[in-house]
Amino acid sequence: MAVKRDYYEVLGVDRGASSDEIKRAYRKLAKQYHPDVYNGGDKETAAEKFKEVSEAYEVLSDEHKRRQYDTFGHAAFDGSQAGNGFGGFDMGFGFGDIFETFFGGGRSSSRRYGPVRGSDLRMELRITFEEAAFGVTREVHLNKDVTCESCGGSGAKKGTQPVTCSACGGTGQIRQHHSSIFGSIVNVSDCPNCGGRGTIIKEPCETCGGRGIQTKPRTIKINIPAGIDDGQVITVRGEGAAGERGGEPGDLLIYIGVAPHKYFKRDGYDLYLDMKLSFVEAALGAEIPVPTLEGTTKLKIGAGTQPGTVFRLKDKGITHLRSNRRGSLYVRADIEVPEKLTEKQRSLLREFEKAGKKKEMDRFS
Repeated sequence: MAVKRDYYEVLGVDRGASSDEIKRAYRKLAKQYHPDVYNGGDKETAAEKFKEVSEAYEVLSDEHKRRQYDTFGHAAFDGSQAGNGFGGFDMGFGFGDIFETFFGGGRSSSRRYGPVRGSDLRMELRITFEEAAFGVTREVHLNKDVTCESCGGSGAKKGTQPVTCSACGGTGQIRQHHSSIFGSIVNVSDCPNCGGRGTIIKEPCETCGGRGIQTKPRTIKINIPAGIDDGQVITVRGEGAAGERGGEPGDLLIYIGVAPHKYFKRDGYDLYLDMKLSFVEAALGAEIPVPTLEGTTKLKIGAGTQPGTVFRLKDKGITHLRSNRRGSLYVRADIEVPEKLTEKQRSLLREFEKAGKKKEMDRFS
């Protein structure tokens, strides 16, 4: 017989772990190895691990059993300790019940084979910078699963109905009981007769072939609000794939991609713009045409403007989502130094330098 691992080691917790830490550790491991959700390769090994972590949790979550285990180890629950261990433990109502308590009971036939919500559909929609700033209505075209119009989603030919499966009695499940060292184990599997649906369609719908859904092209108008940003998602309720067995449809998720602008950089609802000024404009002042989202406006530059000076144009930024408020446009002055000068320009600049020359150390004050 294989040697049992220490229960604390099985759950990956210290011996002084609190009940909450033990519970969290069990939730994580049980969800990982439960047969209904395990996606790995070896499901038999996963089932054994699930039984192992469930057995460990059954003991360590009970204060009385935990004290016994801390004192006597696994001997506290061997065959001689009838009533204290796992003798007669019904897997159908033991580990499974624990899992259902934590994770919603994935085995329940009424939930598993009842109405199923349709899956969500995802698509990307590219818009311009201006469309994101002011909002726009766009049409999207897609092929999606919808409830079959001929059978109303039942999958059965018009005038007929699906019949209850005689093999499983409509549950969609076959239960097999067998004994083990843990007691009576209940093995639940999909009914092979109906494929787990609980019903059999004797005369399938000619339109959908018994699926209850059909694929159709659809055009949907999407209202994109002013102020939306790159990477944000618009959810269109009920425009996803059709549900099964009367389940509600999923949603359509529109991922917005915003094209960059030639001049503006966006940060939240504010815009930023670099403006190049000549030395003369910065020194004497000027009135400069500045682009905005609505067109061009005049910006007055004061005499003696320094490199890096930032001017704020209030309410010239992006409109806030679901609001009339707007951000600002910040214009940063960048003084251009000419790389090539004519001899006349050089002469004039030297005269300018002589007229206002400072002492050498003044430039560091």
